[in-house]
Amino acid sequence: MTSHKLGLPLVITMGDPAGIGPEIIAAAVRQRPALLRDVVVAGDVPTLQRALELTRPARAPDALQVQPVDTLEGLQTLPPDRLAVVQACERKGPVTYGEVSAAAGRMAADCIQWAALAALEGRARAVVTAPIHKEALSAAGIDHPGHTEYLQALAAAHQGVPVAQLPVRMMLSCPGLRTVLVSIHVSLRHALEAVTQEQILQTLHITAAHFRRIGMPQARIAVAGLNPHAGEGGLFGREEVDTIAPAVAQARAEGLQVSGPHAPDTVFMRARQGEFDVVLAMYHDQGLIPVKLLGLDDGVNTTLGLPFIRTSPDHGTAFDLAGTGRASPSSLLAAIDAATGAQA
Repeated sequence: MTSHKLGLPLVITMGDPAGIGPEIIAAAVRQRPALLRDVVVAGDVPTLQRALELTRPARAPDALQVQPVDTLEGLQTLPPDRLAVVQACERKGPVTYGEVSAAAGRMAADCIQWAALAALEGRARAVVTAPIHKEALSAAGIDHPGHTEYLQALAAAHQGVPVAQLPVRMMLSCPGLRTVLVSIHVSLRHALEAVTQEQILQTLHITAAHFRRIGMPQARIAVAGLNPHAGEGGLFGREEVDTIAPAVAQARAEGLQVSGPHAPDTVFMRARQGEFDVVLAMYHDQGLIPVKLLGLDDGVNTTLGLPFIRTSPDHGTAFDLAGTGRASPSSLLAAIDAATGAQA
C-alpha cells in the first residue's frame, strides 16, 4: 500500500472523553495488536490509560500501556506493548463518564484539530475520528454541528479559502450499502431547501471523485427521489421533474454513471442487491436509516471532498455504555479498514 511505503501513521482521535471513544480504541488495539505499530492516538494520556485499564483482560497477562509521544515518527521502535498517544489537548485527566461538559467538548475539539493539521501537513496518511457529543462540542464554543463541518472549516482555513470553496459530503456505508447525502446536519425544512440542481450536481461530482480515488472510475450512482414513489411524474411533488432529473441528465452528459430519480422506498434495497454502487440520498435520515438498520455494528462514516482521508464509526458516544467496558470496537475497526483501503 502506498501509505505504508510512505511510512505515515494513521491518526485516531479519542472522541468525547466522557463517551465510549477511548475504550473502543483500547478494545480495538487489544483485538488487533498489529495496529500498535501503525496508529497514533490524538488524545489525553490519562484518559487513554484509564481506557486500557477498563478493557484489561481479567485472567490473561497483559502489559499494554500508553506511550506518550511528541511526534508521529518512530512507531516501529516502540516496545510491542505500547499504545502511542500524543497529548493533543490540555491535560485535565479523565472526566466523568456519561456527562456532557464543555471541558470534554473542548478536549475532543482540540484532538480533532490536532489530527486534521497533521493530515493537512502531510504528517499522517489518514484520520479516523472516535465519536463526539454535539452538545458538548457546542458548550465548548465550537460553532459547528459535527465532525464533518468542523473538519471542512479546518481544511478551508489551512488552504486559505472560504468554506464554500471546499464543499464536502457525508458518505455512510455498511456491508452491502453505501449512501451519500445531499445535505447533512440541518433541519428537515432546510434540507428540503437544499434540494437544488446545483447541490445535487455538486454532490454527484464529489461522489464520483471519491470513487475514482479508490479505483472505481465508473461507479454506478443511483439518485433517490425526494417524494413518495419519486413523485409519480409530478403527482406527489415536482422536485423530481423540475430539479432532480435535470441534475441527473447533466451529470450523465458529463460522463458520470448516474441514474434516477428512483423511488426512495426501493432504491436502497436495489443497491444492496448489487444494482448500484452507491445511492445519493436527498437528506440525512433518508440515507442513514437504511445504513444503520442494516449494519450499525460495522457502519462507517466517510467525509468526501476533504484533502485527506477521514473515516469514523457510524455510532455516537453511547454515554449509557461509557465506563462499562462493553462497547464494541467493530465499527471503529471497520473505519480503520476503510481509511487504510482508501490509501491502497
